[in-house]
Amino acid sequence: MPTGNLSGMLGFELVLFLLAASIALRMFAERWRIPYATLLVLGGLALAQVPRLPRLELSPDLLFLIFIPPLLYAGAIAFPLRDLRRESGPILRLALVMVLVSTTAVAIVIRAIDPKFTWAAAFALGAIVSPPDPVAVLSLMRWLGLPREVERILEGEGLLNDATALVLYRVAVGAAVTGAFSLSNAALQILVNGTGGALVGLAIGLVVRRAHRLTRSVDVAENTVSLLTPFVAFLAAEGLHVSGVISVVAAGMYVARYQQIAGTPSTRLQNRAMWEVTSFLLESLIFIIIGIQLPYIVRDLRDITLGPLVREAIIVCVTVIVARIVWIFPSAYVGRAVDRWFARRDESLPSWRTILFVGWAGIRGGDSLAIALALPLTTITGNAFPARNRIVFITFCVILATLVLQGITLRPMARALGLGADRSAGDEEVHARLTSAEAGLRVLDEMNGEWPNPEVVRYLRQRHRQRARRWAAQERRRFSHGPAARHSHSVVSPPSHEEGRLDERRAAEYSRVRSRMIATERQSLLDLRDKGELGDDVMRRIQRELDLEEMLLEGEQPVVEPPREAPLGEDS
Repeated sequence: MPTGNLSGMLGFELVLFLLAASIALRMFAERWRIPYATLLVLGGLALAQVPRLPRLELSPDLLFLIFIPPLLYAGAIAFPLRDLRRESGPILRLALVMVLVSTTAVAIVIRAIDPKFTWAAAFALGAIVSPPDPVAVLSLMRWLGLPREVERILEGEGLLNDATALVLYRVAVGAAVTGAFSLSNAALQILVNGTGGALVGLAIGLVVRRAHRLTRSVDVAENTVSLLTPFVAFLAAEGLHVSGVISVVAAGMYVARYQQIAGTPSTRLQNRAMWEVTSFLLESLIFIIIGIQLPYIVRDLRDITLGPLVREAIIVCVTVIVARIVWIFPSAYVGRAVDRWFARRDESLPSWRTILFVGWAGIRGGDSLAIALALPLTTITGNAFPARNRIVFITFCVILATLVLQGITLRPMARALGLGADRSAGDEEVHARLTSAEAGLRVLDEMNGEWPNPEVVRYLRQRHRQRARRWAAQERRRFSHGPAARHSHSVVSPPSHEEGRLDERRAAEYSRVRSRMIATERQSLLDLRDKGELGDDVMRRIQRELDLEEMLLEGEQPVVEPPREAPLGEDS
């Protein structure tokens, strides 16, 4: 076998091995109640000690392209646009101003303790380690069960902060390579990159929306379009020299907003499952690769004494953590006061517990390592890029410290601060289900005398009134309902020919009536969302059930349960 093929095969086998290991680690994470991302990094560190383990060779640019756009897109399509508007103030303060503050703090500290760092290299390090990683944040938020406000702020920050960091990184690297720097040019780049990326993402979203209309009859084609969208949005923006990160987020949020209308039930269900599996595979690989990189990073430092470098890494870790916590308190209170003044709304100030937790939950991850590895080797004069190996090592230490040390402490800290999941999502869901059931009943009220088999309408009315009463009671009391009743099974004799034909007609009529009701119920959910009374996440959860029921109705052998004759007095 040729050497090149052997190398490729070893790399492929390594990927399969890492995926198998990630499945086992996921099971252990669930059992031990340890953050999944943290356990993956520790697992990668352990695997790095395996003798003669083949190295997974990926260029930093390719590593970033493979992992970051699809994971950002998966987070963007799941992020409620309503919550982005509500929490836009704290999200922008963290994603924009916090990155600037943290980058400056790291640059000043590392420049003061290590003269080998030029100002350009120091700012490059600051830009690399300052933004919390969206992949790490999203993976931890799904696991913790925090108040909705905290989840949305941290997720929104993770989706947007890379755009700021990448602009600062490119400005700093450009200054280190060419020796030229302009503060006004850097500020203009941040504005142009963010605005341009958003416009490109919206343009891609419009194209994708039209593509979904063309492919909606073929589920596989429509889901393939969805899978390609983040890569197209990222590459198109980067080709125009604007923010690919913002482009992916904008495209994801735009497509998600209209996907509930354009897609078919089967496509929506397949799309959700596809992105869940894709996110799991990519998250697993990126975190376990972080752990495996340690011996190669240490090997590149063979000419540097590790003791002083470890001390510098610890100081930088402390700097990024402390700078975030120290800055976030005045930012939160002053920013919320300004928001209240502009919005003219009497919004309560956030509690110190919420602010402290958000300040502590700045987890770094794979995007920082990919950016660090992408540093050029030399400057325009042919000299080595200043402190390049030091930057890579310090970045790895910051990732390791925040993912492992901070990641493990998030759950006990949330418990100690009394931060549990709030009831707002449950309240919204009950209200939406009641509104949806009432919309279905109105359809039946409008159909009196329209169908030849009134017992079908009577049955559906009885079934839906029971459902509406149940959710009305839930909305009134917010108590959980009791266990489901047992199902009884009996053997029945086959119907006569005429009875069989009547059953077929009733089944077809049931399918038509219920399909019409589902369409109205789905529209009622969209109306609640558009009025800001329902989050996209809750809406998708309810719509999934409607999609499943509609798929059963549309099958070749539809699953329906029309009665032979509804009992009398059912409408009372």
